[in-house]
Amino acid sequence: MTIGDRPKPTGLVRLWRAFGNTWKGYLGAFREEAAFRQELALCVLLFPVGLWLGEDGIERALLVMPLFIILIVELLNSAVEATVDRIGLERHALSGLAKDIGSAAVFTSFALLVTVWTLVLWGRFA
Repeated sequence: MTIGDRPKPTGLVRLWRAFGNTWKGYLGAFREEAAFRQELALCVLLFPVGLWLGEDGIERALLVMPLFIILIVELLNSAVEATVDRIGLERHALSGLAKDIGSAAVFTSFALLVTVWTLVLWGRFA
């Protein structure tokens, strides 16, 4: 340990603090990011539909997993955007690129959702 370092919590204290940080992250994303709220609403609607439409555990998992992936990618995209905005609000090509790549990742997670749902459900409704 070097001078100025403080001991890091371990065990249940660390877990409790980590949970607190996680909860603050969810609340911050919900409060500050309209896209996260919209995607969360979509997930709340589609989650029970995916469970209902899936004929077995594998299909149910395949239908609901992309919903979690969308939320995960949106949280990461929001973190990138917040970091870029913290660094500076002036326009810069790399800042724009970082935000565009994050947006592309969110779009790709939606493409995954559509692809998986189409492939799983195609035979039933075609």
